[in-house]
Amino acid sequence: MATKIRLQRHGRKNYAFYPIVIADSRAPRDGRFIERIGSYNPNTNPATITLNFERALYWVNVGAQPTETVRTILSHEGVLLMKHLQGGVKKGAFDEAEAQRRFDAWKKARQAKVDKMKVSMASKKEEDAKARLEAEQAKNKAKAAAVAKKKAELAAAKAEAEAAPAAEEAAPAAE
Repeated sequence: MATKIRLQRHGRKNYAFYPIVIADSRAPRDGRFIERIGSYNPNTNPATITLNFERALYWVNVGAQPTETVRTILSHEGVLLMKHLQGGVKKGAFDEAEAQRRFDAWKKARQAKVDKMKVSMASKKEEDAKARLEAEQAKNKAKAAAVAKKKAELAAAKAEAEAAPAAEEAAPAAE
């Protein structure tokens, strides 16, 4: 039986999330599966991935073939790197402790990269909000100035209109 590591589609229209499952290659996409090893939610920013690392590594080691998307997910989570390092241990290139040290160093570097990306996204979001606020304040000031100018013109016209009849009344009374 050929096994695949693939995604099942769940969720509603335009808001899908995907359980990562081990399934027979002949089974339908959303049908029967052997084991669920995690989930992938692309709706969050960055995408949320939960994965049972040990089970994923076990299935990759016994020959389950991941689909392209799942291969990318496994690569980002380090499952394929660990499989590669275990191959080096089997060949005698280095020992298990060295393999674990290399994996931990990779995981630490990857986590630092993800944290840096999250911080940059948060700061960019903050800067965008600040820029929108400043633009809105500038528009409000311009609008307030235009309204004040219009009110001043109306007040001047009203004063002029009131002054004209008073001047006409004062002129005949002076004669």
